[in-house]
Amino acid sequence: MLKQLLPKRQHLDGGDIIFTLNSAAQKRAAAGESVINATVGALLDDNGKLVVLSSIMEQYALLTPPEIAPYAPIAGDTAYLLALTQRQWPSLTSYGVGAATPGGTGALSLSLRNLLEHGDTLVTAAPFWGPYSTLALENQVTLATAPYPATGAALDIKSWYATCEAVITRQGRLLLWLNDPCHNPTGRSLTAADRAALKDMLRTLSKLGAVTLLLDLAYLDYTRDPVAVRDALDDYAAFAAEGDLLVAAALSLSKAFTIYGARAGALVFPWANDTALQSALASSCRGTFSNCARAPMSVLLRVTRDAEAARKLAAEHAHWNKVLVERAEALDAALKSEGLAGAPWQGGFFVTIETANPYEVCTRLQAEGVFVVPMPEGLRVGICSLRVQDAQRFAAALRKCLGTRL
Repeated sequence: MLKQLLPKRQHLDGGDIIFTLNSAAQKRAAAGESVINATVGALLDDNGKLVVLSSIMEQYALLTPPEIAPYAPIAGDTAYLLALTQRQWPSLTSYGVGAATPGGTGALSLSLRNLLEHGDTLVTAAPFWGPYSTLALENQVTLATAPYPATGAALDIKSWYATCEAVITRQGRLLLWLNDPCHNPTGRSLTAADRAALKDMLRTLSKLGAVTLLLDLAYLDYTRDPVAVRDALDDYAAFAAEGDLLVAAALSLSKAFTIYGARAGALVFPWANDTALQSALASSCRGTFSNCARAPMSVLLRVTRDAEAARKLAAEHAHWNKVLVERAEALDAALKSEGLAGAPWQGGFFVTIETANPYEVCTRLQAEGVFVVPMPEGLRVGICSLRVQDAQRFAAALRKCLGTRL
């Protein structure tokens, strides 16, 4: 092993379980096997082909050289930052403080660089998107979790408070990543009562130190209930406007525009105006990725300024929402028909099936030609790729692999 490589970097896996399992599923499918690949984190049609929204590709085709080639500003085009923020909160007239980032992942990383010290602890809900752990590792912080509510249960606010209080007491600051609404990987959202309890907790904790709530918003365009999503976002906006603590949002166009490879996102603080924070974000951008691609920024601006393009995009989202609802309901019904608990879905690309020994069950499922992503709390199932006609086979395979251990 290279002696030049730091000792602490010599035993890293370097892989990603999601991409590894997806590759294994694709390899077996290419060999002619009948495979159910529910590992994918991208929207696929019923033929297994990546969904690419035609309304977005039409705008890409119209881009001129000046909309593609020049460097974007270090912190991102200000019109882009405002347009991206207004996709979540249309009534806002400013993005506050912010910076363009390589997707939502870049936004999350930027928050760690500027809001926590090395050795500090980040808090989020469990289960969580697996790369949260990698982001914490790469930014030299640890990760603490509080439980996401079980289906039909209320937020365990006592557990959340205990976790968050211990962190803020120890380090004098708290950064909470909250992937809500349309939580990855459960596919559910917090209730209004859950949010109220969480806000009360954060108000209390803000008296103990610096508190930042970061909303990780990646899947909001894919939901069975857009009104509930709107209500949640308006609720968070009202909370942020109180000014007791800092509220940020990690935004992304990957899922919304099906341009995963464009790596377009932003970290914004819509209710802040601190110049030092803006300078810190810009410095982090310059010192890591320098600046982001201009082309996806230009695409968003074109869609924002073209009513017909916006209408086409909304129609495509409505179609794929219908598909996701049908897939989610088919899976829920199939699981119940096998005597298993269902998997209710409110939004996003995934559902979580709680089970004991998830890694063992995942391995058993592969022998049945079924691929899912194991987590400590259960199995992440991508309804973004699971066809309605495969739901019953999936449920039967899961029932077989679970045996009598339900």
